[in-house]
Amino acid sequence: IQHALDRAADFYGAGVRRQYASQLARNVHAFEVLVGPYAVAHLRITQKILEEGGNLPSDGAHVYLADTLESPDAPDLEPHGIMYRRLTQEHRRARRIKKDQRVLVCLGNPPYDRQQRDEQDRERGIELQGGWVRFGEQSLNESRETNGILKDFIDPVAEAGQGVHLKNLYNLYVYFWRWALWKVFENVQDAGIVSFITAASYLRGPGFVGMREHMRRTFDELWIIDLEGDNLGARRTENVFAIQTPVAIALGVRYGTPQPDEPATVHYTRIEGTRAEKLARLEAVTHLTDLEWRDCPTEWQSPFLPLGAGDYYNWPQLTDIFPWQHSGAQFKRTWPIATEPSVLDARWHALVGAPRERRQALFRETRDRKVDRDYAPFQGDGRLPSIESLSHEAACPEVAPYAYRSLDRQWVLADNRLGDYLRPPLWSTRGPRQVYLTSLITGVLGLGPAATVAAHPPDLHHFRGSFGGKDVIPLWRDAEGTIANVAGGVMGVLGERFGSSVSPEDLFAYTYAVLASPAYVDRFSEELTLPGPHLPISRDANRFRTMADLGRNLIGWHTYGERFGDSAPQGAARNRTAVPTLSENYPETYRYDPDTRALHVGEGVFGPVSPEVWGYSVSGFRVVESWLGYRMRSSAGRSSSPLDDIRPERWSVDMTRELLKLLWALEATIGTWPALEGHLEAVVQGPTFTAADFPQPTADERSVPTNNESQVRIL
Repeated sequence: IQHALDRAADFYGAGVRRQYASQLARNVHAFEVLVGPYAVAHLRITQKILEEGGNLPSDGAHVYLADTLESPDAPDLEPHGIMYRRLTQEHRRARRIKKDQRVLVCLGNPPYDRQQRDEQDRERGIELQGGWVRFGEQSLNESRETNGILKDFIDPVAEAGQGVHLKNLYNLYVYFWRWALWKVFENVQDAGIVSFITAASYLRGPGFVGMREHMRRTFDELWIIDLEGDNLGARRTENVFAIQTPVAIALGVRYGTPQPDEPATVHYTRIEGTRAEKLARLEAVTHLTDLEWRDCPTEWQSPFLPLGAGDYYNWPQLTDIFPWQHSGAQFKRTWPIATEPSVLDARWHALVGAPRERRQALFRETRDRKVDRDYAPFQGDGRLPSIESLSHEAACPEVAPYAYRSLDRQWVLADNRLGDYLRPPLWSTRGPRQVYLTSLITGVLGLGPAATVAAHPPDLHHFRGSFGGKDVIPLWRDAEGTIANVAGGVMGVLGERFGSSVSPEDLFAYTYAVLASPAYVDRFSEELTLPGPHLPISRDANRFRTMADLGRNLIGWHTYGERFGDSAPQGAARNRTAVPTLSENYPETYRYDPDTRALHVGEGVFGPVSPEVWGYSVSGFRVVESWLGYRMRSSAGRSSSPLDDIRPERWSVDMTRELLKLLWALEATIGTWPALEGHLEAVVQGPTFTAADFPQPTADERSVPTNNESQVRIL
């Protein structure tokens, strides 16, 4: 209101201020569902109008204690005494505003929260959010489906094949966006404005294709001010609010009669810097021309991000070259994962050795895994007996290597009863030739390498910032390594151009050489705000082979010699002072001394360790610190069960050997960065293949492998 009065006075003169204050008091309406903010809003609006010499309407400030997302046809509240009569009147007035009041402008900062209910929430009867916007007029019950106006955002997502991302739409801010578009534009086919500051996930997220399409059909013009502020993901920036989620301001305008077949013109700008710098920049804006805008694509479902320049967007997407991607494994409990195989054996026997009534608490049940149920194995027929039914002597399941975090090999109980989403296809395709590349395919990459690899099935969070997307790309679709996860025709195009055959390993290694150094993210940081890396593939045979050779070395180092190489490198770091192997001397802390280049692990010392090795990070994830954190007496990360308290009792020689291998791998990797950057520059400046040079993958190639895939596809 203060801002509106100031602008009116600037435009019309100070003499209209009192008159305009009274007009604002009549025309401004607000909904608030919480009593405290409702009372404060009443007080502050009343004070401001009176301070400006305006008059309040006869019915007072138009602030209503109401749920915005409730149906405009909801029945009146039942009045119970004098105290509740006013609430009934408020409810009736709010419903009338929702249903009949013409609204020209809707603005606000709606809440943003994606509801994730667990078993206890369901048992307590906690309602699903979204109200009338999500569910329409149907009765409130657990089996209901989304039949409200939110379907306009939802249906295009499934049609676009992005149904796995639908969960991200079930967010309060999305419900408010849908309500605002309905209220301002769909009741009256006329001009209007909606301006919200909300979470920014709708700008680029694949689950929001329907929301973006609906906005393009509703508005004539849309301005996006991206304020960033991601404190959880890969690229961290300071937020204007004390929250972890990036935010954006949107200003959407329709000038008159709707033109639903003409996509809105979308303009984008980004404000960077500290919180104070961002707020100061916003405060200085008096007109849209005060900001520098870039136009966004006009395709209905395209992200609200600027059009790219140069060849980047003409290159094939990584996911079109390697068409099958899969989410990493997710246990939903930490005790089946450990740094030492013996720890898992001890945890298993503690579980089955406990009384049956105690196993539920030790196991940590979730919706998808219960101790009294049986489950299918990763491979083969039959069912695995329930945990509850096992005898005290039940044999421990397979203890298998597991790619827990980037460059951090740990161990896992490879048993489908123990994890909610273990991704059986990843386990059924593991084999002596398999390599898994992980990146951020559906999220924004942070600084550092754009990908990492592993020889064993990766965790959901193997690559820093991977929060549920299909971010794992296996090289092979089968355990034997005979069916390559490469789009049909790609290898033929490359072989014809180079005059000699190209193997799937060659292409995979070349790809890793492009993505595995920070140079790729540094060079294409602006383009990578749109998730999904594009791959520059050189048309020069010698350059392609050189990059492939570098990539083979990197894969060998990052899999500790298990793939693409006979052995890991041996670098300069040494264990100068042994870490004691006595239980009482098990390391509790670690520290790095940059002056002496010494890494202290408890009483042990490793060196020389360069600052570059110590600070090596993958999309903001510091690899050495993470590796050490999981191996201290009190492990890093959360604890899911009393079974997590079963930890290694002593530092082992294998731990020292594994730490040295990690340090050596990082030394060698960093040593290749200048060459990788130079070769990437040469690739980009030279002739490259475009996406149009390769056939698009088929639906079968993008699908999850099946057990009957036995024929090698012609590549």
